Amino acid sequence: MALRQRGWSWSSALVGAASAAVATVVVLGRPRDPTFHLISVTLSSFRLNLPLLDVDLILTIHVTNPNLVPIHYASATISIFYAGSRLGSALLHAGSQPAMSCQLLHLPARLYGLELAHHIPRLLADAARRQMTLDASVDISGTAQVLWWAHRFSVHVDSHVVVDPIFLDVIEQENHSETHLFLS
Repeated sequence: MALRQRGWSWSSALVGAASAAVATVVVLGRPRDPTFHLISVTLSSFRLNLPLLDVDLILTIHVTNPNLVPIHYASATISIFYAGSRLGSALLHAGSQPAMSCQLLHLPARLYGLELAHHIPRLLADAARRQMTLDASVDISGTAQVLWWAHRFSVHVDSHVVVDPIFLDVIEQENHSETHLFLS
């Protein structure tokens, strides 16, 4: 029995090309978690909050949006913890970030004098060792613009940072972010 040979079919070629394009968009377009790295901590001022002093800092954070779409995010408060207690906070102002880009954010932060006073013995020991361990946590919400649809998302970020309390150098850090995309 002889097999019948088929010629070139444009419709089959178009279906195959369209399938490959859709598969590529699905694989490359899936949402990815942004990355965050604390670059520096800068002392900006001391604020008298009788009978103690609050410490104002500027946190410089490198943020990468690895996604194929730009994002717009709402303002959020970053909680800063020391020895299990909330030591202070930083403010993330509302903003946006282009697709597949990096940005440096300068966030104002405040460490509360009263909370610092509760940890004086441990702070002095950390200063002597030149290592202070801080944890931070934040939930950021926003929208990702895909064509004419804005999809809501939220990102939860946990950071574990070791800094030199004398010179405010970042010694080491571990950051974990988790993105949740809301399709409704």
